[in-house]
Amino acid sequence: MQRKAYVFGVAALLVATVTLAGCTGSDGGEEPPDSKQDGSGTTASAAEPGRYRTLPEPCGAVERGTLDSLLPGLKQVTDAEQREEAYAGAPTLTYDTDRKVGCRWTAEAASATDRLWVDFDRVTAYENAVSDDSRASELYAAKEEVADLPVPVPSESASPTTTPSADESGASDEAADEATGGAAGDTAGDPSGDATGGADDGADDGDGGAPAPTDDPSATSSSTPSPSETPAALQPRTLDDLGDEAFLDDALSASRQRTVTVVFRTSNVIVTIRYDEQPTSATDVPSSEDMQKKVRELAGRLDDTLNE
Repeated sequence: MQRKAYVFGVAALLVATVTLAGCTGSDGGEEPPDSKQDGSGTTASAAEPGRYRTLPEPCGAVERGTLDSLLPGLKQVTDAEQREEAYAGAPTLTYDTDRKVGCRWTAEAASATDRLWVDFDRVTAYENAVSDDSRASELYAAKEEVADLPVPVPSESASPTTTPSADESGASDEAADEATGGAAGDTAGDPSGDATGGADDGADDGDGGAPAPTDDPSATSSSTPSPSETPAALQPRTLDDLGDEAFLDDALSASRQRTVTVVFRTSNVIVTIRYDEQPTSATDVPSSEDMQKKVRELAGRLDDTLNE
């Protein structure tokens, strides 16, 4: 009896040992659901997702008072139902409201027709190693490149023209001495010399230098204003006080329609605001300063809305 009890005890101990080894030494258990592995078998962490998972309702994102400022013609609509429809705006056609939404407004006034577009794009990176913010920054950079913003030109850039005009008019003997040889030939084609040379230099005017200053403004009025015509503070430029990155563009067409565009990125959302004004008069030109101020104020409000 004692021998049988001993054998049974050894067998039980052996079974318990094998069972314990099987539980503690197994490599085949399932990994946690949040971990991912690359092809080499090492765990790869996913890039951080963007801050935004939804987008605001675009036609409700612009307050009525702001619409009155940007589109004065809205208050001039006499029919009450049509006026409310104009204030409500028209949603942009989209097939995925979680990714892209927009709205537009149009109003005709006695002095001008104004149009406003507001678009929101929520960017999602489909690559595990790329964050939504990084992908959104790439798309924003592409928009800025397409805008082709001019290199800022300081307002003092016009000051060098005083030297050629002094040489051309002969007011300074020292300047005339320095202009060796073909000084007359050099100034003949320089439009800056005619700005002050005027009627005193009939010979130079005959060389075709005078028309240049008068022709340049008319040539640029049909497109984006040249840096020399636009104050530095109003030139198309990047903006440092809006979102994570932003830029402003300002263009004037041949029909005197001015378009001010602001694009900014906040985390993984890119916002585009476009504001057009077409004056009724053939001689009026919309104010760049006024339109830029209104668009920048709207952009600031939309940025605040996203961050609420």
